[in-house]
Amino acid sequence: MRSPLRRAMTAAGVVTAVAAVLAAAPGGAAAAPTPTPPAAVEVEIPGPEHGAVAGSGHTLVPQRGQNRPQSRLSAVEKAEDGQVSKLVDNGSTTDRLDIVIVGDGYTTAELSRFHTDAKAIWDQTAAVEPYTTYRNLFNIWTVDAVSNQSGVTGDPDRGTVRDTALGSYFWCGDIERLLCIDQEKVDRYVAKAPEADLVIVLANSKKYGGAGYNVPSATLGYEGISTASAGNEQSGQVAIHETGHSLGKLADEYFYPGYPGYERYTGPEPADSNISTLTAKDIAAQRTKWHRWLGEPSPDGGTIGAFEGGGYFVQGLYRPTDNSLMRSVGKPFNLPGVEAMIAGFYRHAKPLTAVTPTDRTLRLRHTVKTTVPALTGKDGRQLKIRWYLDGKELKRLAGRTQVRVSDVTLRLLDLRTHRLTVTVDDHTTAVRDPRIAATMKSAITWKVRL
Repeated sequence: MRSPLRRAMTAAGVVTAVAAVLAAAPGGAAAAPTPTPPAAVEVEIPGPEHGAVAGSGHTLVPQRGQNRPQSRLSAVEKAEDGQVSKLVDNGSTTDRLDIVIVGDGYTTAELSRFHTDAKAIWDQTAAVEPYTTYRNLFNIWTVDAVSNQSGVTGDPDRGTVRDTALGSYFWCGDIERLLCIDQEKVDRYVAKAPEADLVIVLANSKKYGGAGYNVPSATLGYEGISTASAGNEQSGQVAIHETGHSLGKLADEYFYPGYPGYERYTGPEPADSNISTLTAKDIAAQRTKWHRWLGEPSPDGGTIGAFEGGGYFVQGLYRPTDNSLMRSVGKPFNLPGVEAMIAGFYRHAKPLTAVTPTDRTLRLRHTVKTTVPALTGKDGRQLKIRWYLDGKELKRLAGRTQVRVSDVTLRLLDLRTHRLTVTVDDHTTAVRDPRIAATMKSAITWKVRL
């Protein structure tokens, strides 16, 4: 989904130039447009380190990064390279959202620290709602990428060059904090994991930086890549912001006062769920965008309304709240953002998994087993589990994840085949859009017979 700024910039043919200006210090002069590099990919630039803004617009960078030769590994290094571990195991890849974390700039001796860093970035992510409540919908994989040298290019200074597995480098596009990678090299490691819905690349560095590669992979299917410095907590916050784009399909809610051409948006209504050309009154009257949340207190502070400024424009576009995570690091997602993130989770994860196969008729001696992930929110709410026999609810079995066939067919002496069904529904108050709610349920049916 392309934001209005990206549409406008692409139409003008000045994507790279505008992004470079936005990343520069306030008041900097506009640079002359630079040619688009071959095989370019669009990335989001993180905001300045000493400030709250989550991003600084987008730019095009080479998909192959600096296109350095692949590292030559020793026999010992090759034995360690590409090893896959499951950091968090919550079940089948088919029914879980799988995040793959790959490190860069870690030598063989530093791989244990990479695993520690990977756990730390997941813990930081899982501390943010709605990840906190739904953390058991995720599997977390690590893939060991062995580098010949410790650290990454551009750290501590622009002249520093490191021989690393993924070719990570600061000063991407002449922007110090923009941490880019060679996407082809990253994909070689991501492909080793059983499944990838989202990718995080951790650079072995304490230097502030990151990037958001939010275009879905045409070959591996993942939603996007977030890069971050493992040793910089602020970089981790930027990575979480990037998942708002990749998983939540949310637009940026920040804007650029005083930047020529972005004083007022005059284009069509954006498709993004969290920005609009409409005022709160019009959103309510047309029953569109975040109309179901208007007037509600939001986790990021204040009340849901329509605050002017968003999608990079100072005027003409409105955002739901003043200062959510899609605008500033260290803030929570606002209510419409939480809803969008939950929708993203359920695009990849299911709340119900059959342990007992469904391809055979079960008899009296059998037990039907399922797994349902526990929710871990502060309110203690859990998913609703219900059982049905031939469409009639067996209320006494509510909440159970397994039942004995004899418990449900004890009085069935007709020797006919019956249908035993379990359903799981997520009735969270964090989702009000019925189209999203319809995706947050699962059902499985078995044939049973005495």
